[in-house]
Amino acid sequence: MLRIPDEMNAWVVDRPGPMSTGPLKLVRLPVPQPGPGELLIKVEVCAVCRTDLHLAEGDLEPRRPRTVPGHEAVGRIVGGVDEADNGLAVGTRVGVAWLRSTCGECRYCLRGSENLCPHSTYTGWDANGGYAEYVVAPEAYVYQLPEDQPAEKLAPLLCAGIIGYRALLQADLPPGGRLGIYGFGASAHLTAQVAIAQGAAVHVLTRSEKARELSLELGAVSARGAYDAPPEPLDSAILFAPVGDIVPVALEALDRGGTLAVAGIHLTDVPRLNYERHLFQERVLRSVTANTRQDGHAFLTFAARNPLQVTTTPYDFAKAADALTDLAEDRMNGAAVLHIGT
Repeated sequence: MLRIPDEMNAWVVDRPGPMSTGPLKLVRLPVPQPGPGELLIKVEVCAVCRTDLHLAEGDLEPRRPRTVPGHEAVGRIVGGVDEADNGLAVGTRVGVAWLRSTCGECRYCLRGSENLCPHSTYTGWDANGGYAEYVVAPEAYVYQLPEDQPAEKLAPLLCAGIIGYRALLQADLPPGGRLGIYGFGASAHLTAQVAIAQGAAVHVLTRSEKARELSLELGAVSARGAYDAPPEPLDSAILFAPVGDIVPVALEALDRGGTLAVAGIHLTDVPRLNYERHLFQERVLRSVTANTRQDGHAFLTFAARNPLQVTTTPYDFAKAADALTDLAEDRMNGAAVLHIGT
């Protein structure tokens, strides 16, 4: 019989603001109780996403007070499960991701675009997330994960990997095409590997020298500064950096008929575009909004068949604020991962 405590340690966004002002606070909270159709999960690790940073610093408006951030949690089911109904048992390793629920009834859900559901909710924004010893999540939205891989390497797949996979789909990269990746953090370093495995020539454009070095190690054809021109016209591009100034730079780098997909929930203002230079000749600019569960299952299946090099930096749970500060100051290579329990 598993003993579940009454209280747990958790980080909350106390007062959103720059990381230098200490927006995160470590507190004691009651262990959440699962409702109908929900699982109680003991968290082993939780990866750190730039969306967590946007929430902590106030770029992303909080939807509830003192939210526990984190939406890339790996752990084991400890309660709220009926094995006869859903096949999941206590002790099963699962992942908790960004998309937490959708209505299943609106026109978007019915056409397979549940990521656009007006009633969708999100882990670590609408409900407490994985920067805690326990988290509750709807059974229908968790992913069963393999046992033969370290939890630290699985956690970044749950958002960085899944949203990067959707961004690649939205970029409409032709077979054997030329892909530009702007910014090279947790999501980009996984997406680059997916594109390379599919036969693409990947050009990375980012300000971090260490990130450029990593991209070349992973198989990128070239690596240059964020505002530099790639060595050849691009068929497609993905903007991972939350910097609107790069949008016209990336559009200008596209070949005729190319597509730029902007992957991220927050972007600084985009400068005025010149129609002839940036959009004419059927260039396409589109956003990437969350993901569907179909995206998640497709990406995790791909990752199981095509092992990816997941570059991580581990942090003790007590150092969550340090991890977000390092992310804010671009001291991160790959993905930060908080180690919470066993």
